[in-house]
Formats: sequence, structure tokens, C-alpha cells
Amino acid sequence: MIVLLDTHALLWALAASPRLSATARDVIEDTGNIVLVSVVSAWEIEIKKALGQLEAPDDLEDAIEAAGFLKRLVTFADARHLGALPGHHKDPFDRMLVAQAIVDGAPLISVDPQIARYPIQVIW
Repeated sequence: MIVLLDTHALLWALAASPRLSATARDVIEDTGNIVLVSVVSAWEIEIKKALGQLEAPDDLEDAIEAAGFLKRLVTFADARHLGALPGHHKDPFDRMLVAQAIVDGAPLISVDPQIARYPIQVIW
């Protein structure tokens, strides 16, 4: 299965945080699965780190690669899907992750209840 990580799920997975649900952890750690990390999450993390709102690894890209996660870039198809999404969620980062999950036909690993309002599978 191919899955996409929400930003908080990425950070919690990298930190082996108990905040990550057992179901999410099992899916992420299953070596038969492909775990995607969007550049959108890196963008969000770097912005929030610069504002002093978030602690995250300075070597984020290396940490993502070491975890065996694959990087997911943003495409024009993602942008088209983003523009068609209903306004359930106001966070632009989360909206793009939803669009990418739709484009990829992949579940999104997220605890965010607003994301579950979109026509995607959410794993938590």
C-alpha cells in the first residue's frame, strides 16, 4: 500500500513519539508499504521552525531518507485538485496534502478530524 504522511505524523514517526497511534505506526513500519512524505510537509516544518513554533530535526531530509520514506513533490495535477476542494479545511498545507492523497489514490495518515471530511481514506 502507498500512504502519505501528514506533517504531524511525519514528525511523530521520526521521533518515535507515543502520540502516533498504534495503527498508524503499524502501517508506517510495515516494510511492504511505501510511505510518502510531501515536500509540502518540509515547507510547513521549515516555516514553523523559523517562527519558533516547532522543534524538528535540522537534517530533516536525511532523517526522512534514513527512515526509508520517499519524497513526494508537488505537481500541476495536485494544484488542479487543490483548487477543486471544498473549504472544509483552512490550512493550505493540509489542503495540498489532501489534494496529493486524491491524486495518488493514497490514504493519508493523520489525526486531523477536518481531513476526514474529504473524499480520501484517512488512517489513524
